[in-house]
Amino acid sequence: MQYISVVEYGPAWREKFERETGLFKNILKDELVAVHHIGSTAVPGLKAKPVIDIMPVVKDIARVDGFRAQFESAGYEYLGEFGIAGRRFLRKGGAHRTHNVHIFGVSSRFEIARHLAVRDYLRARPDEAAAYGELKARLALQFPEDIDGYCDGKDAFVKELEKKALAFVGFSSDSLDKRGI
Repeated sequence: MQYISVVEYGPAWREKFERETGLFKNILKDELVAVHHIGSTAVPGLKAKPVIDIMPVVKDIARVDGFRAQFESAGYEYLGEFGIAGRRFLRKGGAHRTHNVHIFGVSSRFEIARHLAVRDYLRARPDEAAAYGELKARLALQFPEDIDGYCDGKDAFVKELEKKALAFVGFSSDSLDKRGI
């Protein structure tokens, strides 16, 4: 069972992201369009689980499967779509996870925009970031060995946060309703 730990923002998180960015550039080469640091570790000052979330964007998501062996040689567990169509999900660190990677093709515009919008919204709104960090810290104490309880406890907050973030970057409420958000 993995222990859930939410900690104060770590300045080294940016360096860890940069290191992995080099790895993705070396593996994906010309297929790679961009690499983004997403999730809570990408927001200075935000309390988070110390797991770096990375979002590479590629030209064609189907081609990524051809790089599976290289990712696995680099220490990643390759999990395919893992619940989100059009994504390739990788994780590193085993029981003491250090990285989550969400690879999307350029055609997954909404998924890319959604992740970047939440990150940018929290960076622009330190009060919201602080509230989110406090919620995560409380939930980690309440559910130290129950990832489902921890995630369920964040669910309503995260859905509302995502709505605000998407509106912040210009998605209309009509476009959000059509996507079930």
